Amino acid sequence: MKVNRIPGILLIMALLSASCLFQGCGDPIPDEEQQKIDADPDYAAKSFLRKQYMDVYYFWRDEVKDRNATLKPYDYNIYDFFDRMLYREDRWSWMCDKEEYISDETGVISGTWGISLGQAYEYYNDYNLRVRYVWPGSPLERYGVTRGAQLTHINGVSVQEDETGFTNEKLQYFQKNYYKSPQNLTFRLKDGRDTTFTASMAQSLSTRTSLITRVFQPGDFPGLTEPVGYFLYMAFKANFLDDITEAMTTFRSAGVKKLIVDLRYNGGGDSRASQLLMDCLAPADAVGKPYVVRKHNSYLASLDKSFSDEENTSIVKSNENALRPDRIYFIVGPGSASASEMVINGLRPYMGDKLQMVGDTTYGKPNGMYVLMYPGSNEDYEAYLDGDFSKLQWVFLPIAFFNQNSAGEAIPYDGFIPDKYRPDDVFHDFGVEEENIRACLTHMVSGTWPAITRSSQAVSTKATPKTGYRIDREEDSPRYGLYKVLRGGF
Repeated sequence: MKVNRIPGILLIMALLSASCLFQGCGDPIPDEEQQKIDADPDYAAKSFLRKQYMDVYYFWRDEVKDRNATLKPYDYNIYDFFDRMLYREDRWSWMCDKEEYISDETGVISGTWGISLGQAYEYYNDYNLRVRYVWPGSPLERYGVTRGAQLTHINGVSVQEDETGFTNEKLQYFQKNYYKSPQNLTFRLKDGRDTTFTASMAQSLSTRTSLITRVFQPGDFPGLTEPVGYFLYMAFKANFLDDITEAMTTFRSAGVKKLIVDLRYNGGGDSRASQLLMDCLAPADAVGKPYVVRKHNSYLASLDKSFSDEENTSIVKSNENALRPDRIYFIVGPGSASASEMVINGLRPYMGDKLQMVGDTTYGKPNGMYVLMYPGSNEDYEAYLDGDFSKLQWVFLPIAFFNQNSAGEAIPYDGFIPDKYRPDDVFHDFGVEEENIRACLTHMVSGTWPAITRSSQAVSTKATPKTGYRIDREEDSPRYGLYKVLRGGF
Protein backbone atom coordinates (compact mmCIF):
# COMPACT_ATOMS: atom_id res chain seq x y z
CA MET A 1 0.00 0.00 0.00
CA LYS A 2 1.42 3.36 -1.01
CA VAL A 3 0.54 6.81 0.26
CA ASN A 4 1.54 10.32 -0.65
CA ARG A 5 4.41 12.27 0.82
CA ILE A 6 4.09 15.84 1.99
CA PRO A 7 5.36 18.32 -0.61
CA GLY A 8 8.53 20.22 0.20
CA ILE A 9 6.69 23.46 0.91
CA LEU A 10 4.90 21.80 3.79
CA LEU A 11 8.12 20.39 5.15
CA ILE A 12 9.40 23.94 5.48
CA MET A 13 6.26 24.90 7.34
CA ALA A 14 6.64 21.90 9.62
CA LEU A 15 9.86 23.33 11.00
CA LEU A 16 7.90 26.04 12.75
CA SER A 17 7.18 25.53 16.43
CA ALA A 18 3.85 24.14 17.53
CA SER A 19 2.94 27.39 19.23
CA CYS A 20 3.60 29.35 16.02
CA LEU A 21 1.53 26.92 13.99
CA PHE A 22 -1.44 26.65 16.29
CA GLN A 23 -1.73 29.92 18.22
CA GLY A 24 0.49 32.53 16.58
CA CYS A 25 4.09 33.23 17.55
CA GLY A 26 4.43 35.16 20.79
CA ASP A 27 0.70 35.38 21.57
CA PRO A 28 0.00 34.42 25.19
CA ILE A 29 -2.74 31.85 25.72
CA PRO A 30 -5.25 32.59 28.51
CA ASP A 31 -5.35 29.94 31.23
CA GLU A 32 -8.98 29.05 30.55
CA GLU A 33 -8.26 28.48 26.86
CA GLN A 34 -5.12 26.51 27.65
CA GLN A 35 -7.17 24.19 29.83
CA LYS A 36 -9.53 23.53 26.93
CA ILE A 37 -6.58 22.85 24.65
CA ASP A 38 -5.03 20.45 27.15
CA ALA A 39 -8.36 18.62 27.54
CA ASP A 40 -8.79 18.07 23.80
CA PRO A 41 -7.01 14.85 22.72
CA ASP A 42 -7.27 15.80 19.03
CA TYR A 43 -6.25 19.45 19.33
CA ALA A 44 -2.87 18.92 17.67
CA ALA A 45 -4.45 16.95 14.82
CA LYS A 46 -7.08 19.63 14.21
CA SER A 47 -4.52 22.41 14.23
CA PHE A 48 -2.22 20.47 11.91
CA LEU A 49 -5.17 19.83 9.58
CA ARG A 50 -6.01 23.52 9.34
CA LYS A 51 -2.51 24.95 9.01
CA GLN A 52 -0.71 22.24 7.04
CA TYR A 53 -3.50 20.97 4.82
CA MET A 54 -6.59 23.18 4.53
CA ASP A 55 -4.60 26.42 4.32
CA VAL A 56 -2.51 25.00 1.50
CA TYR A 57 -4.13 22.13 -0.43
CA TYR A 58 -7.85 22.90 -0.24
CA PHE A 59 -9.25 23.94 -3.61
CA TRP A 60 -11.40 26.68 -2.04
CA ARG A 61 -8.58 27.85 0.23
CA ASP A 62 -9.02 31.54 -0.57
CA GLU A 63 -12.76 31.45 0.11
CA VAL A 64 -12.50 29.87 3.58
CA LYS A 65 -9.06 30.69 5.00
CA ASP A 66 -10.04 33.84 6.92
CA ARG A 67 -13.19 32.27 8.31
CA ASN A 68 -11.39 29.09 9.33
CA ALA A 69 -8.74 31.10 11.19
CA THR A 70 -11.42 32.16 13.69
CA LEU A 71 -12.52 28.62 14.56
CA LYS A 72 -11.52 27.22 17.94
CA PRO A 73 -10.60 23.56 17.45
CA TYR A 74 -11.55 22.57 21.01
CA ASP A 75 -15.17 23.63 20.37
CA TYR A 76 -15.75 20.66 18.03
CA ASN A 77 -14.93 17.01 17.70
CA ILE A 78 -12.52 16.35 14.85
CA TYR A 79 -15.19 15.32 12.32
CA ASP A 80 -17.29 18.42 13.01
CA PHE A 81 -14.20 20.62 12.87
CA PHE A 82 -13.34 19.22 9.44
CA ASP A 83 -16.89 19.83 8.21
CA ARG A 84 -16.91 23.38 9.61
CA MET A 85 -13.89 24.29 7.51
CA LEU A 86 -15.42 23.25 4.20
CA TYR A 87 -16.67 25.59 1.51
CA ARG A 88 -20.48 25.82 1.45
CA GLU A 89 -20.74 24.13 -1.98
CA ASP A 90 -18.35 21.31 -1.12
CA ARG A 91 -20.33 18.07 -0.86
CA TRP A 92 -17.37 15.80 -1.57
CA SER A 93 -14.54 16.27 0.98
CA TRP A 94 -14.38 13.77 3.81
CA MET A 95 -12.13 12.21 6.42
CA CYS A 96 -11.83 8.90 8.20
CA ASP A 97 -9.95 7.15 10.95
CA LYS A 98 -7.12 4.68 10.54
CA GLU A 99 -9.30 1.57 10.58
CA GLU A 100 -11.69 2.81 7.88
CA TYR A 101 -8.81 3.83 5.62
CA ILE A 102 -7.00 0.51 5.90
CA SER A 103 -10.24 -1.41 5.33
CA ASP A 104 -10.92 0.59 2.17
CA GLU A 105 -7.41 0.05 0.85
CA THR A 106 -7.29 -3.68 1.50
CA GLY A 107 -10.87 -4.48 0.50
CA VAL A 108 -11.42 -6.33 3.79
CA ILE A 109 -14.85 -5.67 5.32
CA SER A 110 -15.53 -6.43 8.97
CA GLY A 111 -18.91 -7.44 10.38
CA THR A 112 -20.90 -7.74 7.14
CA TRP A 113 -23.59 -9.80 5.43
CA GLY A 114 -21.60 -9.39 2.22
CA ILE A 115 -24.58 -8.16 0.21
CA SER A 116 -26.01 -4.82 -0.90
CA LEU A 117 -29.75 -4.11 -0.73
CA GLY A 118 -31.69 -1.72 -2.93
CA GLN A 119 -35.21 -0.76 -3.95
CA ALA A 120 -36.64 -0.58 -7.46
CA TYR A 121 -38.80 2.48 -6.84
CA GLU A 122 -37.40 4.78 -9.58
CA TYR A 123 -39.22 3.03 -12.43
CA TYR A 124 -40.92 -0.06 -11.08
CA ASN A 125 -42.53 1.74 -8.12
CA ASP A 126 -41.42 -1.15 -5.89
CA TYR A 127 -40.06 -0.45 -2.41
CA ASN A 128 -39.30 -4.04 -1.47
CA LEU A 129 -35.78 -4.78 -0.27
CA ARG A 130 -33.93 -6.64 -2.99
CA VAL A 131 -30.33 -7.80 -3.29
CA ARG A 132 -28.29 -5.68 -5.72
CA TYR A 133 -25.15 -7.81 -5.53
CA VAL A 134 -23.46 -10.47 -3.42
CA TRP A 135 -19.76 -10.63 -2.60
CA PRO A 136 -18.20 -14.08 -2.94
CA GLY A 137 -17.84 -15.55 0.54
CA SER A 138 -20.99 -13.87 1.85
CA PRO A 139 -22.50 -15.90 4.72
CA LEU A 140 -25.82 -15.74 2.82
CA GLU A 141 -24.49 -17.45 -0.32
CA ARG A 142 -25.01 -20.93 1.10
CA TYR A 143 -28.74 -20.24 1.46
CA GLY A 144 -29.16 -19.38 -2.23
CA VAL A 145 -29.28 -15.59 -1.85
CA THR A 146 -28.37 -13.97 -5.16
CA ARG A 147 -29.02 -10.68 -6.94
CA GLY A 148 -32.79 -10.22 -7.15
CA ALA A 149 -33.59 -12.15 -3.97
CA GLN A 150 -36.00 -10.24 -1.69
CA LEU A 151 -35.64 -9.80 2.06
CA THR A 152 -39.16 -10.36 3.38
CA HIS A 153 -38.88 -10.95 7.15
CA ILE A 154 -36.50 -10.33 10.04
CA ASN A 155 -37.25 -12.43 13.14
CA GLY A 156 -40.57 -13.31 11.53
CA VAL A 157 -41.59 -9.66 11.24
CA SER A 158 -42.50 -8.52 7.72
CA VAL A 159 -40.31 -5.91 6.05
CA GLN A 160 -42.01 -6.14 2.66
CA GLU A 161 -44.72 -4.13 0.97
CA ASP A 162 -48.37 -4.92 1.58
CA GLU A 163 -51.62 -3.04 1.16
CA THR A 164 -50.21 -0.24 3.34
CA GLY A 165 -47.02 0.04 1.31
CA PHE A 166 -43.48 0.04 2.72
CA THR A 167 -44.18 2.05 5.86
CA ASN A 168 -41.89 4.06 8.08
CA GLU A 169 -42.48 1.48 10.81
CA LYS A 170 -41.09 -1.25 8.57
CA LEU A 171 -38.13 0.92 7.64
CA GLN A 172 -37.36 1.57 11.29
CA TYR A 173 -37.66 -2.11 12.18
CA PHE A 174 -35.30 -2.97 9.32
CA GLN A 175 -32.75 -0.37 10.42
CA LYS A 176 -32.91 -1.48 14.05
CA ASN A 177 -32.61 -5.22 13.46
CA TYR A 178 -30.96 -5.99 10.11
CA TYR A 179 -27.45 -5.21 11.32
CA LYS A 180 -27.65 -7.47 14.37
CA SER A 181 -25.80 -10.78 14.35
CA PRO A 182 -26.74 -13.60 14.56
CA GLN A 183 -30.08 -12.93 12.94
CA ASN A 184 -33.10 -14.85 11.70
CA LEU A 185 -33.84 -13.85 8.10
CA THR A 186 -36.34 -14.81 5.43
CA PHE A 187 -35.57 -14.30 1.75
CA ARG A 188 -37.73 -14.94 -1.31
CA LEU A 189 -35.26 -16.45 -3.74
CA LYS A 190 -35.16 -15.92 -7.49
CA ASP A 191 -37.09 -19.16 -8.11
CA GLY A 192 -39.94 -17.90 -5.90
CA ARG A 193 -39.17 -20.11 -2.90
CA ASP A 194 -39.08 -18.60 0.58
CA THR A 195 -36.20 -19.68 2.78
CA THR A 196 -35.78 -18.87 6.47
CA PHE A 197 -32.50 -19.33 8.30
CA THR A 198 -30.37 -18.02 11.13
CA ALA A 199 -26.97 -16.72 10.11
CA SER A 200 -24.12 -14.64 11.49
CA MET A 201 -22.29 -11.79 9.81
CA ALA A 202 -18.84 -12.49 8.43
CA GLN A 203 -16.24 -11.19 10.86
CA SER A 204 -13.88 -10.55 7.96
CA LEU A 205 -14.72 -10.67 4.25
CA SER A 206 -12.15 -10.05 1.52
CA THR A 207 -13.52 -8.37 -1.58
CA ARG A 208 -12.10 -7.72 -5.01
CA THR A 209 -12.74 -4.89 -7.45
CA SER A 210 -14.04 -7.06 -10.28
CA LEU A 211 -17.26 -8.84 -9.37
CA ILE A 212 -17.90 -10.37 -12.81
CA THR A 213 -15.75 -10.80 -15.92
CA ARG A 214 -17.71 -12.59 -18.64
CA VAL A 215 -17.76 -13.05 -22.39
CA PHE A 216 -21.16 -13.26 -24.13
CA GLN A 217 -20.82 -15.53 -27.16
CA PRO A 218 -22.92 -15.78 -30.34
CA GLY A 219 -25.86 -17.89 -29.33
CA ASP A 220 -26.15 -16.23 -25.91
CA PHE A 221 -28.23 -13.39 -27.36
CA PRO A 222 -30.39 -13.21 -30.52
CA GLY A 223 -28.50 -11.73 -33.47
CA LEU A 224 -25.11 -11.59 -31.74
CA THR A 225 -22.37 -12.52 -34.21
CA GLU A 226 -19.22 -11.83 -32.22
CA PRO A 227 -18.00 -12.15 -28.61
CA VAL A 228 -18.87 -9.26 -26.29
CA GLY A 229 -17.06 -8.62 -23.02
CA TYR A 230 -18.87 -7.74 -19.79
CA PHE A 231 -16.89 -6.25 -16.90
CA LEU A 232 -18.66 -5.46 -13.61
CA TYR A 233 -16.08 -3.21 -11.96
CA MET A 234 -16.89 -2.16 -8.40
CA ALA A 235 -14.09 0.16 -7.24
CA PHE A 236 -10.79 1.65 -8.36
CA LYS A 237 -8.23 0.21 -5.93
CA ALA A 238 -4.49 0.28 -6.47
CA ASN A 239 -4.01 -2.96 -4.54
CA PHE A 240 -6.11 -4.82 -7.11
CA LEU A 241 -4.72 -3.67 -10.44
CA ASP A 242 -4.45 -7.32 -11.46
CA ASP A 243 -8.25 -7.44 -11.61
CA ILE A 244 -8.16 -5.05 -14.57
CA THR A 245 -5.24 -6.81 -16.23
CA GLU A 246 -6.81 -10.25 -15.86
CA ALA A 247 -10.11 -9.03 -17.30
CA MET A 248 -8.41 -7.49 -20.32
CA THR A 249 -6.40 -10.68 -20.86
CA THR A 250 -9.63 -12.69 -20.81
CA PHE A 251 -11.25 -10.39 -23.33
CA ARG A 252 -8.21 -10.32 -25.62
CA SER A 253 -8.01 -14.11 -25.61
CA ALA A 254 -11.69 -14.30 -26.60
CA GLY A 255 -11.28 -11.82 -29.45
CA VAL A 256 -13.51 -9.19 -27.83
CA LYS A 257 -13.79 -5.88 -29.70
CA LYS A 258 -17.05 -4.67 -28.16
CA LEU A 259 -17.19 -4.19 -24.41
CA ILE A 260 -19.77 -3.46 -21.71
CA VAL A 261 -18.20 -1.86 -18.64
CA ASP A 262 -20.64 -1.87 -15.72
CA LEU A 263 -19.86 0.99 -13.32
CA ARG A 264 -23.34 1.42 -11.81
CA TYR A 265 -22.03 0.72 -8.28
CA ASN A 266 -18.52 2.14 -8.70
CA GLY A 267 -17.98 5.23 -6.53
CA GLY A 268 -14.40 5.86 -7.67
CA GLY A 269 -11.09 5.32 -5.94
CA ASP A 270 -7.39 5.43 -6.72
CA SER A 271 -5.86 7.27 -9.70
CA ARG A 272 -3.46 4.39 -10.40
CA ALA A 273 -6.39 2.10 -11.13
CA SER A 274 -8.19 4.68 -13.27
CA GLN A 275 -4.97 5.28 -15.19
CA LEU A 276 -4.66 1.56 -15.95
CA LEU A 277 -8.27 1.21 -17.04
CA MET A 278 -7.92 4.26 -19.27
CA ASP A 279 -4.73 2.87 -20.81
CA CYS A 280 -6.51 -0.40 -21.59
CA LEU A 281 -9.68 1.11 -23.07
CA ALA A 282 -8.50 4.16 -25.04
CA PRO A 283 -8.01 3.77 -28.81
CA ALA A 284 -4.47 3.38 -30.11
CA ASP A 285 -4.37 6.90 -31.57
CA ALA A 286 -4.96 8.35 -28.08
CA VAL A 287 -1.67 6.95 -26.70
CA GLY A 288 0.58 9.82 -25.66
CA LYS A 289 -2.29 12.29 -25.55
CA PRO A 290 -3.90 13.84 -22.43
CA TYR A 291 -6.93 12.34 -20.79
CA VAL A 292 -7.15 14.45 -17.62
CA VAL A 293 -5.81 17.79 -16.40
CA ARG A 294 -5.96 18.42 -12.65
CA LYS A 295 -6.38 22.09 -11.74
CA HIS A 296 -5.32 23.26 -8.25
CA ASN A 297 -5.81 26.47 -6.32
CA SER A 298 -3.57 29.34 -7.44
CA TYR A 299 -1.80 29.57 -4.06
CA LEU A 300 -0.61 25.97 -4.19
CA ALA A 301 0.47 26.24 -7.81
CA SER A 302 2.47 29.40 -6.98
CA LEU A 303 4.35 27.61 -4.18
CA ASP A 304 5.34 24.53 -6.15
CA LYS A 305 5.37 24.17 -9.94
CA SER A 306 4.58 20.47 -9.59
CA PHE A 307 1.00 21.62 -8.99
CA SER A 308 0.76 23.58 -12.23
CA ASP A 309 -1.56 22.42 -15.03
CA GLU A 310 1.43 21.34 -17.10
CA GLU A 311 2.72 19.06 -14.35
CA ASN A 312 -0.72 17.64 -13.62
CA THR A 313 -1.71 16.43 -17.04
CA SER A 314 -2.01 12.65 -17.28
CA ILE A 315 -1.61 11.03 -20.66
CA VAL A 316 -2.81 7.73 -22.10
CA LYS A 317 0.04 5.25 -21.81
CA SER A 318 0.95 2.28 -23.93
CA ASN A 319 0.08 -1.03 -22.26
CA GLU A 320 0.74 -4.55 -23.47
CA ASN A 321 -2.59 -5.70 -22.02
CA ALA A 322 -4.62 -2.95 -23.67
CA LEU A 323 -7.88 -4.16 -25.23
CA ARG A 324 -8.49 -1.11 -27.47
CA PRO A 325 -12.18 -1.98 -28.12
CA ASP A 326 -13.86 -0.37 -31.11
CA ARG A 327 -17.06 0.24 -29.14
CA ILE A 328 -17.72 0.65 -25.40
CA TYR A 329 -21.01 0.71 -23.53
CA PHE A 330 -20.83 2.04 -19.97
CA ILE A 331 -23.64 1.07 -17.61
CA VAL A 332 -23.99 3.92 -15.13
CA GLY A 333 -26.26 5.27 -12.41
CA PRO A 334 -26.30 7.42 -9.25
CA GLY A 335 -23.63 5.12 -7.82
CA SER A 336 -21.20 5.93 -10.66
CA ALA A 337 -18.95 8.63 -9.27
CA SER A 338 -15.60 10.32 -9.43
CA ALA A 339 -12.99 8.08 -11.10
CA SER A 340 -15.80 6.28 -12.95
CA GLU A 341 -16.99 9.57 -14.40
CA MET A 342 -13.41 10.70 -15.05
CA VAL A 343 -12.57 7.65 -17.19
CA ILE A 344 -15.74 8.16 -19.22
CA ASN A 345 -15.01 11.88 -19.57
CA GLY A 346 -11.42 11.15 -20.58
CA LEU A 347 -12.50 8.72 -23.30
CA ARG A 348 -15.24 10.88 -24.81
CA PRO A 349 -13.00 13.12 -26.99
CA TYR A 350 -11.29 10.05 -28.46
CA MET A 351 -14.28 7.76 -29.02
CA GLY A 352 -17.19 10.03 -29.91
CA ASP A 353 -20.39 8.07 -30.60
CA LYS A 354 -18.47 4.80 -30.24
CA LEU A 355 -18.92 5.39 -26.50
CA GLN A 356 -22.46 5.00 -25.15
CA MET A 357 -23.78 5.44 -21.62
CA VAL A 358 -26.77 3.37 -20.56
CA GLY A 359 -28.63 3.54 -17.24
CA ASP A 360 -29.35 6.52 -15.02
CA THR A 361 -27.70 9.90 -14.34
CA THR A 362 -24.32 9.59 -12.65
CA TYR A 363 -23.40 11.03 -9.24
CA GLY A 364 -21.57 14.16 -10.44
CA LYS A 365 -18.10 14.53 -8.94
CA PRO A 366 -15.77 16.60 -11.12
CA ASN A 367 -12.91 16.76 -8.64
CA GLY A 368 -10.47 14.80 -6.53
CA MET A 369 -8.31 14.83 -3.44
CA TYR A 370 -4.94 13.88 -2.06
CA VAL A 371 -4.58 11.45 0.81
CA LEU A 372 -3.34 13.63 3.67
CA MET A 373 -2.43 11.87 6.89
CA TYR A 374 -1.88 12.68 10.54
CA PRO A 375 0.65 12.44 12.07
CA GLY A 376 2.29 13.92 9.01
CA SER A 377 6.01 14.42 9.53
CA ASN A 378 8.66 13.19 7.09
CA GLU A 379 9.32 10.19 9.29
CA ASP A 380 5.63 9.36 9.55
CA TYR A 381 5.19 9.38 5.78
CA GLU A 382 8.27 7.23 5.31
CA ALA A 383 6.67 4.66 7.61
CA TYR A 384 3.36 4.83 5.72
CA LEU A 385 5.19 4.29 2.44
CA ASP A 386 6.70 1.15 3.96
CA GLY A 387 3.24 -0.08 4.97
CA ASP A 388 3.69 0.71 8.68
CA PHE A 389 0.49 2.43 9.86
CA SER A 390 1.06 1.93 13.58
CA LYS A 391 1.23 5.69 14.25
CA LEU A 392 -1.53 6.71 11.86
CA GLN A 393 -4.54 8.34 13.52
CA TRP A 394 -6.51 10.28 10.91
CA VAL A 395 -6.78 10.50 7.13
CA PHE A 396 -8.08 13.71 5.53
CA LEU A 397 -9.35 13.90 1.95
CA PRO A 398 -10.27 17.52 1.17
CA ILE A 399 -10.96 18.43 -2.44
CA ALA A 400 -7.66 19.62 -3.89
CA PHE A 401 -8.26 19.82 -7.66
CA PHE A 402 -10.83 19.75 -10.45
CA ASN A 403 -10.57 17.49 -13.49
CA GLN A 404 -10.92 18.33 -17.18
CA ASN A 405 -10.46 16.11 -20.22
CA SER A 406 -8.31 16.86 -23.27
CA ALA A 407 -11.10 19.00 -24.76
CA GLY A 408 -11.34 21.13 -21.61
CA GLU A 409 -14.63 19.51 -20.60
CA ALA A 410 -15.43 18.90 -16.94
CA ILE A 411 -17.71 16.29 -15.41
CA PRO A 412 -21.12 17.97 -14.87
CA TYR A 413 -21.93 18.86 -11.27
CA ASP A 414 -25.26 17.12 -11.74
CA GLY A 415 -23.66 14.07 -13.37
CA PHE A 416 -23.70 12.65 -16.88
CA ILE A 417 -27.10 12.01 -18.42
CA PRO A 418 -26.92 8.63 -20.18
CA ASP A 419 -27.56 8.22 -23.89
CA LYS A 420 -30.38 5.86 -23.01
CA TYR A 421 -32.21 5.69 -19.68
CA ARG A 422 -32.60 2.32 -18.03
CA PRO A 423 -33.58 1.48 -14.42
CA ASP A 424 -31.38 -0.71 -12.26
CA ASP A 425 -33.08 -4.02 -12.89
CA VAL A 426 -32.66 -5.78 -9.55
CA PHE A 427 -35.17 -8.42 -10.64
CA HIS A 428 -32.59 -10.16 -12.86
CA ASP A 429 -29.06 -11.34 -12.25
CA PHE A 430 -26.19 -9.90 -14.30
CA GLY A 431 -26.88 -11.56 -17.65
CA VAL A 432 -28.54 -11.06 -21.02
CA GLU A 433 -32.01 -10.64 -19.45
CA GLU A 434 -30.95 -7.81 -17.13
CA GLU A 435 -32.40 -4.55 -18.45
CA ASN A 436 -29.16 -2.58 -18.91
CA ILE A 437 -27.15 -5.45 -20.38
CA ARG A 438 -30.04 -6.38 -22.68
CA ALA A 439 -30.24 -2.79 -23.92
CA CYS A 440 -26.51 -2.70 -24.72
CA LEU A 441 -26.59 -6.01 -26.60
CA THR A 442 -29.73 -5.03 -28.53
CA HIS A 443 -28.11 -1.76 -29.63
CA MET A 444 -24.98 -3.60 -30.72
CA VAL A 445 -27.04 -6.01 -32.83
CA SER A 446 -29.66 -3.67 -34.28
CA GLY A 447 -28.52 -0.09 -33.73
CA THR A 448 -31.76 0.61 -31.85
CA TRP A 449 -32.72 0.68 -28.19
CA PRO A 450 -35.38 -1.77 -26.97
CA ALA A 451 -38.40 -0.81 -24.91
CA ILE A 452 -38.06 -1.30 -21.17
CA THR A 453 -39.46 -4.61 -20.01
CA ARG A 454 -41.93 -4.40 -17.15
CA SER A 455 -40.99 -6.87 -14.44
CA SER A 456 -43.63 -9.37 -13.39
CA GLN A 457 -41.94 -9.53 -9.99
CA ALA A 458 -42.57 -5.90 -9.12
CA VAL A 459 -45.37 -5.27 -6.65
CA SER A 460 -46.86 -2.71 -9.00
CA THR A 461 -45.89 -1.56 -12.47
CA LYS A 462 -48.55 1.12 -12.65
CA ALA A 463 -47.68 4.79 -12.69
CA THR A 464 -49.77 5.49 -9.58
CA PRO A 465 -47.34 6.32 -6.73
CA LYS A 466 -47.52 4.19 -3.59
CA THR A 467 -46.45 4.86 -0.04
CA GLY A 468 -42.81 4.01 0.37
CA TYR A 469 -39.69 4.87 2.30
CA ARG A 470 -36.14 4.68 1.01
CA ILE A 471 -33.41 2.77 2.77
CA ASP A 472 -30.01 4.40 3.01
CA ARG A 473 -27.72 3.70 0.06
CA GLU A 474 -23.98 4.07 -0.14
CA GLU A 475 -24.27 6.90 -2.64
CA ASP A 476 -26.48 8.84 -0.20
CA SER A 477 -23.52 9.21 2.14
CA PRO A 478 -21.64 12.54 2.11
CA ARG A 479 -18.46 10.44 1.97
CA TYR A 480 -19.42 8.81 -1.29
CA GLY A 481 -17.46 9.42 -4.48
CA LEU A 482 -13.75 9.01 -3.82
CA TYR A 483 -11.07 9.98 -6.30
CA LYS A 484 -7.64 10.19 -4.75
CA VAL A 485 -4.20 10.81 -6.15
CA LEU A 486 -1.12 9.61 -4.34
CA ARG A 487 1.82 11.93 -4.86
CA GLY A 488 5.46 11.04 -4.33
CA GLY A 489 8.95 12.23 -5.04
CA PHE A 490 9.01 15.33 -2.83
